This record gives sequence, C-alpha cells and structure tokens, in this order.
Amino acid sequence: MITMDDIAREGNPVLREVSEQVKLPPTKEEKDLLQDMLQFLINSQDPDIAEKYELRPGSGLAAPQLGITKRMFAMHVSDEKERLHSYGFINPRIISHSVEETNLENGEGCLSVDREVEGIVPRYARLKLRAYTLEDGEVTLRLRGLPAIVVQHEIDHLNGVMFYDRIEDYTGPYKKPAPAPTI
Repeated sequence: MITMDDIAREGNPVLREVSEQVKLPPTKEEKDLLQDMLQFLINSQDPDIAEKYELRPGSGLAAPQLGITKRMFAMHVSDEKERLHSYGFINPRIISHSVEETNLENGEGCLSVDREVEGIVPRYARLKLRAYTLEDGEVTLRLRGLPAIVVQHEIDHLNGVMFYDRIEDYTGPYKKPAPAPTI
C-alpha cells in the first residue's frame, strides 16, 4: 500500500526530471504500480482510511511523485455533474485544448508540496486526452473543469514541472528557473 512516506517531496530532483514513455504493452509491474497509485487516491479520499494511515487527500498522482520517471499517472475525481473520473493512464498526451483558460479559485495543492502556495494557476478549460488505460487500451477522452485541471497538473509532473512554476508572480523556493533566451 502506498502511503505519504512513499511520496517524493518538493526539492527532490526526481520531480524535475522528464519522464520516459512506457513501452507497450506495459509490464505486470507497471500495471500493478498504476493500480496501486489509483488505490492510494481512493484510500486518501476515504475519511476513515485516510485518518488511519495519515493520508492527505489527493485527486491525482504521477509516477515521478513515487520516484519513478515513467509517463504514468492516476486520477480519481468527480466533475461538476458528479461523474467519477477514475483512471490509470499510461503515456498520456493532450491532443487538443481550448483557448479559454480556467483555474481553481483557491489555487492548487500537491501531494509533493507540504505547504500552501498562494497564486492562480492558469489551465485550459477543456482538453482532449489520448492515453492507454489499464482496462480499455487506448482511449480518447474529452474533459473539462476539475478533471481537465487534474490531467494538466499530472502531465506537468511527467514533464518535470511543478504547479507553482505556472503562477505568474511566484518567486518562492524550488521555482524552476526560466530558460535562457535564444539568440
């Protein structure tokens, strides 16, 4: 069972690495890991289990947060119509997105960040995601609102980006420096 002790915290260099594609079909170990990641999210949202094991509630978890630089993440979140989006994704990629942006009113949090970070994190309001799942092989999903925000947050993890890197005026610790301009 994955616990908070397994989660890499900010400052850990693995969180800044770009993850590698998973060779398909995934191995049994990769499938088991992804299933364990999904189970962690389910457990973290159950008040009794979360209290017993001291789990912080999460809606997404990326493999790099467990020190594994593979392009995999799990999400377990409901949308505005109370539809549950519970998936384990392998090699996810956003294939299209809206021009319109959105954000969480109170900012974003992260299982790898043990502090509150103020600021608005701009995200696409809608997107189309293509990925392999544990159950269905390759899928294409259209997502909006909170599920779309979770997908973008987790794909950022796969690319070595932390949510606060997207806050326009954030200057705190662990901020990824801007790339040098090309001449």
